[in-house]
Amino acid sequence: MTQRQTSLWLRFRQSEGDRKMTTLTQKHKKIERNVTLLAVLALVTVMIGGIVEIAPLFWIDNTVEEVEGVRPYTPLELAGRNIYVREGCYSCHSQMIRPFRDEVERYGHYSLAAESMYDHPFQWGSKRTGPDLARVGGRYSDEWHVQHLTDPRAVVPESNMPPYAFLAAKDLQSGDMSTHLRALTRVGVPYSEDAIAKANEDLLTQVDPFANSTELEQRYPKVHIRDFDGNPDRLTEMDALIAYLQMIGTLVDFEAGEALEQPR
Repeated sequence: MTQRQTSLWLRFRQSEGDRKMTTLTQKHKKIERNVTLLAVLALVTVMIGGIVEIAPLFWIDNTVEEVEGVRPYTPLELAGRNIYVREGCYSCHSQMIRPFRDEVERYGHYSLAAESMYDHPFQWGSKRTGPDLARVGGRYSDEWHVQHLTDPRAVVPESNMPPYAFLAAKDLQSGDMSTHLRALTRVGVPYSEDAIAKANEDLLTQVDPFANSTELEQRYPKVHIRDFDGNPDRLTEMDALIAYLQMIGTLVDFEAGEALEQPR
């Protein structure tokens, strides 16, 4: 094939491709200029995508893999979580450690979906004006939390967190916790009938280190039982909030899991 023949052949192929592209563009213009047709095709595309994403979930019994150690909140922890939500703590603190090296080195093991399986709603958050709290449980003493909530800048000088000293002066008005637990069972939280019946009793037992806590510990493994705010004469909102904070991230034994993952 001569150079002239090659050039003619290439021009032919290019013109043929241009014609196909022009035809495709013309068809696309018809769709773009017809609002009704464009809306129908867009709706069909979204429906197909939605079916592909959602339909498989109907054949899966559980979308969250269960992890050993995760349990429902105790009544006192649940009351503290309600205060956490009421005061808008989720606006500045996340509870979701992403699997990135910088976050894992700063906060600890990355978060697992199962850790939030009993959260309604979950507290993952999307903003970190303050640090992530997914592993805050057991990191600081109760006294530290009391001081930090009372006067944040006395503990962390650069903090812009508002003070919550009023929590220590406000008695906990949790209402009937059995009805709260009963409501959570309707969305899948596995509270037993015994736990529901003794919810109010368990709430008081958790802040009394001298009470008989055998049943409480059986219902809620790894529960912290003590006076949290330093004032054993009163049950305050500070008690409940600190009980909740001291529990976060302590239920799953990540160190045991890491030991199993080490090469032999």
